[in-house]
Amino acid sequence: MNSADQKMIVISAPSGAGKTTIVKHLLKKFPQLGFSVSATSRTMRDGEENGREYYFMSSELFRDMVRQGKLLEWQEVYPDSFYGTQVSEVDRITSTGQFPVFDVDVVGGLNIKKMYKERALAIFIKPPSYEVLEARLRSRGTESEENLLKRLNKVKWELTFENNFDVVIVNNTLHEAFSEAEKLVADFLNLNL
Repeated sequence: MNSADQKMIVISAPSGAGKTTIVKHLLKKFPQLGFSVSATSRTMRDGEENGREYYFMSSELFRDMVRQGKLLEWQEVYPDSFYGTQVSEVDRITSTGQFPVFDVDVVGGLNIKKMYKERALAIFIKPPSYEVLEARLRSRGTESEENLLKRLNKVKWELTFENNFDVVIVNNTLHEAFSEAEKLVADFLNLNL
């Protein structure tokens, strides 16, 4: 399929809202979907593998890719911590006949939607409340209190963008969120449930 007229799914959310869990579910449910692996300059965490969760690279290499126009979208999420989507990812997925699925932050999701317009279904995953999201992030135990507070401040800002997306799913229970996401994706891509 030609990537110029390819439909795609963009799933965005504040950290801890459940977007990655929902994306993984959709990938299992629909073999027609292909996961777009993002690039990042952050340090690899235990259990992660280069090319599976992210393409891990230095900040210098990331900046080079930006200068060379090799990124579809990118953002410096925290000082010297870059995330983005390589143009080559869309080509890689569409060359297999699959529909790209993006698991990206809120700004990245809006940038992809702006670029692809009606060919992209932009879904915002929202927690039931800010307090629930804070509890989820704290229960992970993956970062210092200082970093957690930075992340929580960013969450408040990201929640203000929900109305810029095509649809909002409130992730109150995973079962309901899975079901809603499945229906949205199936309808948009004309797939059978």
